[in-house]
Amino acid sequence: MNRQTEDVLQQFKDCIPLLDVLTDENRQAIIMLLAHNKAGLNVNAISSHIDLSRPAVSHHLKVLKQSGYIKSEKKGVENYYVLTVRKPLEQLKSLITAVENECRESQ
Repeated sequence: MNRQTEDVLQQFKDCIPLLDVLTDENRQAIIMLLAHNKAGLNVNAISSHIDLSRPAVSHHLKVLKQSGYIKSEKKGVENYYVLTVRKPLEQLKSLITAVENECRESQ
């Protein structure tokens, strides 16, 4: 196995947590909800749009935040969550580009 192939395989491993986060329909719904609310939403607002309890929403927000898809901003006593997908998307795009390049070279 050449060095480039090893690098692509490492990128796959690095992206597994990012892809795993996206497999959950509730997290997908939260991402789309935040995409349509650029100013951000608090847990109560998100819970009112998604059929989940507040603790369940908080859990999904924690997972999304840890993976870099969202960030929280304190406004008064509430945390507001906003979409910040740049870093995870750049990592996933880099993986796709690396796979495309690897496929071209093997043809």
